[in-house]
Amino acid sequence: MDRTQHWENVYQTQNSTDVSWYEPDPKQSLDLILQVAGESRGRVLDVGGGQSFLVDRLLGTGFEHVAVLDISQTAIESTKARLGERASQVEWIVADITQRDAIGEFDFWHDRAVFHFITYPDDRRHYVGLLKRSLPIGGHFIVGTFAKGGPEHCSGLPICQYDEATMQAELGPSFELVNCSQYKHVTPAGNSQLFFFGVYRKEK
Repeated sequence: MDRTQHWENVYQTQNSTDVSWYEPDPKQSLDLILQVAGESRGRVLDVGGGQSFLVDRLLGTGFEHVAVLDISQTAIESTKARLGERASQVEWIVADITQRDAIGEFDFWHDRAVFHFITYPDDRRHYVGLLKRSLPIGGHFIVGTFAKGGPEHCSGLPICQYDEATMQAELGPSFELVNCSQYKHVTPAGNSQLFFFGVYRKEK
């Protein structure tokens, strides 16, 4: 089963409120985005937005352009249905982020729980290359991944764990750390998952 088939199967067979990454209120992500956005707002992309409620919150905060990318058409269609008429205010991109060469330009690129699934080095290099092409100088990358000491698998797949040093090594000198922290996410089953969250500014 390839990546697209895997995630289509997940979203077609599991209730959106039962999956381990479900958050009724994506406060951690929204707060980090708004901290770096200030009053400028601008263009924001949520990579792996799937059925996340982050897009709902972003639509109410004054960004000039909101986009959601996910590998699963099923997840995207579910979120569009939830938003109703407001779905027309969002750019929807169905794609495997490791296979796209261009997605447009954004001021803020948010990724909660996609990057840690990219276990092949070539795929990570492709992701980072696209990230650099998509963010202008001064743009921000906000990323949440499983932290060192966190889960080693998710949704039946292996993942990569990160901390400040290993994430910086993946991003390279084009990105400067603004801040980072660890965050405990509690799953619908009541389990705690340790996340690493980092905010980076593109410098060159």
